[in-house]
Amino acid sequence: MMSPMYSSGELSLMSSIQHTKKIALVDCNSFYVSCEKLFNPKLRNKPVVVLSNNDGCIISRSNEAKALGIKMGEPYFKAKNIIIKNKVHVFSSNYALYGDLSRRVMRTLKRFNSKIEIYSIDEAFLDLSDFPDNEAEDVGKEIRSIVLQWTGIPTSIGIAKTKTLSKVANHIAKKIKSGVTSLIGIENIDSILEKIEINDIWGVGKQLTKFYHKNGIYNAKQLKNISNTWIKKSSNVLSSRTAMELRGISCIPLETKSSKRKSCVVSRSFGKRVENFQELKESVTSYCLNGSEKIRSESLVAKSITVFVRTSPFQNKGIYYSKSKTIYFPIATNNSIEIVKTALAALKEIFKKGYQYQKTGITLSGLSNSQESKNLFSSIKDIKIENLMKSIDNTNYKYGRSTLSLAEAGINKRWNMKRNYSSKIDTANFNSLPKIKAV
Repeated sequence: MMSPMYSSGELSLMSSIQHTKKIALVDCNSFYVSCEKLFNPKLRNKPVVVLSNNDGCIISRSNEAKALGIKMGEPYFKAKNIIIKNKVHVFSSNYALYGDLSRRVMRTLKRFNSKIEIYSIDEAFLDLSDFPDNEAEDVGKEIRSIVLQWTGIPTSIGIAKTKTLSKVANHIAKKIKSGVTSLIGIENIDSILEKIEINDIWGVGKQLTKFYHKNGIYNAKQLKNISNTWIKKSSNVLSSRTAMELRGISCIPLETKSSKRKSCVVSRSFGKRVENFQELKESVTSYCLNGSEKIRSESLVAKSITVFVRTSPFQNKGIYYSKSKTIYFPIATNNSIEIVKTALAALKEIFKKGYQYQKTGITLSGLSNSQESKNLFSSIKDIKIENLMKSIDNTNYKYGRSTLSLAEAGINKRWNMKRNYSSKIDTANFNSLPKIKAV
């Protein structure tokens, strides 16, 4: 007779261990700054900021920069005196670097559970329900440790029964040394929620904050304990859902399946005003190549393309011009050459001389699965073009974006965004990685 796998005592102990629903929010700390610091150890414990497109506004700050009073979203020129006085290190945004490191972080998180919702470039919700309740905080610390070890990116982790409460827990985790807060097993969290201001609750924006303040609701505890009747009568279903989540009742499921995008937009503001058609042509071509590569990476094809141009509404002369043109492809495609050709035809129709253009861009719409778009008119030529696109993508992935390009995209690209403080780090290009000198 075979002996039982577990003794009666062990079975009794296992049955007493609870496995309630547990959602972890993993948030990368000052993500853009952390990416820049990763490749430059000299920046450790130094004030650092990262700027938005064209070096306009501050979009990421290190703790040291926050302590100096530098505000999030503040225009760079307004903070320049503080930055110079305190020798703050400044970087232009490097989205290729940030995107690559984000993918590495998300792949690492999937090691713990494939049930993951990638919420943004630096945030993800992770289902930890399979782990025992009494181990939730230790699991969070292990996740944080492994992400830091494998990617070099520091994180804060909040764990709770609902997504809204995990956001609250994460808000607390950012302020403590361990970087991990678990609300699992806490019977009454009112004392915790009382310290969370209403505008810090997930999903509560400026207008809703004003509404709550007007009705005497200033913190998460008050919203949690407000009656459902009042919420339904005075607000909307979203507010009711938030209140339910604060009570520990899950109303917002994890969106673990990545839905196929319906459109792909690529646009940028110019580093300087553009007047001639040639420079607009180069920018539109570059955006088309970028967009085509994106949809091919997701096995998608586009039914149409929209090209737009616009001047600045704030320019001195006050002459504003904005125009767009949409053209449908005869057959849905992700062929860069076909997309560029069609886009330039649209650009010719909407371009007007005498204007100083601030921005242009393209939108690839009606996206669908490339395998489902096969038709009776497909030929050997289509297969050759598909192989050509694969070769271009593989080469650019290996040696860096725009290694292979079209002549229409230009070389000098004087219209490009301002990136005066770029770290010039590209993890897809060995030549751009920092070099260590032997002592």
